[in-house]
Amino acid sequence: MTKTYIIPSFFLLLTIVMGLGYCQQQQHLRKILAENERLHNENRDLRSSLQQSGTVARQISDRKDMQQQQNAQFTDRRAYFRRNWNQFITVSLNDYRTGFLGGIRDLSIIVRNQTDYPLENVVVSLQYLRNNNEVFKTEQYSIKSIPAQGQQSIAASNSRKGSKAVVKLLSITSQAMNFCWAVDKPVSPGDPDPNACAVSTGMRQNQ
Repeated sequence: MTKTYIIPSFFLLLTIVMGLGYCQQQQHLRKILAENERLHNENRDLRSSLQQSGTVARQISDRKDMQQQQNAQFTDRRAYFRRNWNQFITVSLNDYRTGFLGGIRDLSIIVRNQTDYPLENVVVSLQYLRNNNEVFKTEQYSIKSIPAQGQQSIAASNSRKGSKAVVKLLSITSQAMNFCWAVDKPVSPGDPDPNACAVSTGMRQNQ
């Protein structure tokens, strides 16, 4: 009778022990899988973060390169306009009226600026001529604030004498273009950019 109960009890105990061991193995396996999944997620997040950092770094580098190119283009364009200013900056007179016996009325001076930079001040000389082209009066005018790709005009004095008026440029100033031209400005021999405003040697090299 005793043996009858001992054997089943032994197998029952063995089953319980094996079951407990299996449960522990499963728990340990689940922990390992959970840890592996956590590490996998961390590695994925780390790779994503590194990719984003790389993308941001490339974008910053691209912006710096673009800014440098734009600065170079900006500098080169200013120098181009300075060297070729007479193709883009002109002064003229309107269709003024002349009297039957001489005299000039409704006279205006027009400055046109086809550069990409505003002009602060343009000084001109206005000559009033007789019929024989003899100059009998000369006046000087300053035209200020000529916008980029625009024009500015001012009224000139009427004259009781004369049959014709002639206008000439005397000086032009543009801070935005670093442009300082004058008809009597001394030019150094071999200066590649004589119309640049007076700057230090280092800044001139950057122009």
